[in-house]
Amino acid sequence: MARTPLAPANLAYTSYLLAVAYAAPYHEAIAALLPCYWIYWEAGKELERAGSPDPLYARWIATYASSEFGAIVRGVLDATDRIAAGLQAPEREAMRRHFVATSRYEWMFWEMGWRREAWPV
Repeated sequence: MARTPLAPANLAYTSYLLAVAYAAPYHEAIAALLPCYWIYWEAGKELERAGSPDPLYARWIATYASSEFGAIVRGVLDATDRIAAGLQAPEREAMRRHFVATSRYEWMFWEMGWRREAWPV
């Protein structure tokens, strides 16, 4: 059975996350992972307002809009803030760079699904 290859944006994003998690200090890894939690929560809350007639999609929305998931996100946000508070400016700047990069990758991830991104060759 042939597997569908990861779309380019998905491969780039997951490779970036794995590289940071493997090779960077913990404070950089948590900053890189934060957008995945936070953006899904924000998207879930926004999509919940619109609703969905599809039960499977509605369940997905409910998961990411839930107070339980929100509590996890707030925990990751709090942990990130606590860690950053104890660091020097260059370390916080490294966190910021990873946060911005993975926020961009999150956008690309959602956009890739919308466009049905595939490898051009």
